[in-house]
Amino acid sequence: MLDSWTFVLALLCALGSGLIAGVFFAFSAFVMRALVRLPPAQGIAAMQSINVVVLNPMFLGVFLGTAILCAIAVIAALLRRDAPGCAFALAGGVLYLAGTFGGTIAFNVPWNDRLAAVAPDDPAAAETWRLYSGRWTAWNHVRTLAALAASASFTVALGSGW
Repeated sequence: MLDSWTFVLALLCALGSGLIAGVFFAFSAFVMRALVRLPPAQGIAAMQSINVVVLNPMFLGVFLGTAILCAIAVIAALLRRDAPGCAFALAGGVLYLAGTFGGTIAFNVPWNDRLAAVAPDDPAAAETWRLYSGRWTAWNHVRTLAALAASASFTVALGSGW
C-alpha cells in the first residue's frame, strides 16, 4: 500500500485539506472576532493588509496545490470506481474543490475585492465592514467545514486501502 501512488495522493490531499481547514478555522474562531472588536477603520485596514499578505507562495502553494491534487484524486477515483475507498476519495476531492476552493472563489474573494476598494476612514465604511465581516465569516465557516470534511474523507480513503 505504501508504494501506491493513490496512497501518496490521498495522504497529500488529506494533509493539504487539513492544513487549509486549520487556517480557515483560525479565522472563524478568533481572527475575525478580534478584527470586529476593533474600530471599523482599524478592522478594515487590518483585513485589507491580511488579504494582500495571504497572496504568498507558501499559502497559495498549499491552497492551490491541494486543489490540483484533489482534481487528480477525483479523476483517479472515477477511473478506479471499484477500488476500496474510492468513494471517500471522490467525496474528499469534491468537498475541497466545491466547498473550499469554489467557495473561496465564488464568495470570499469577491467580498475581499469589495473591501479592498473601501477607504477605511470613509464614513460609509463602518456599514460596509459590518456586512463584510458577517457574510465573509459565514462563508468562511462553510469552506472550513468543507476542508475538514475533505480531510476526513481522504483519511478514511487511506484507511480503506485506496
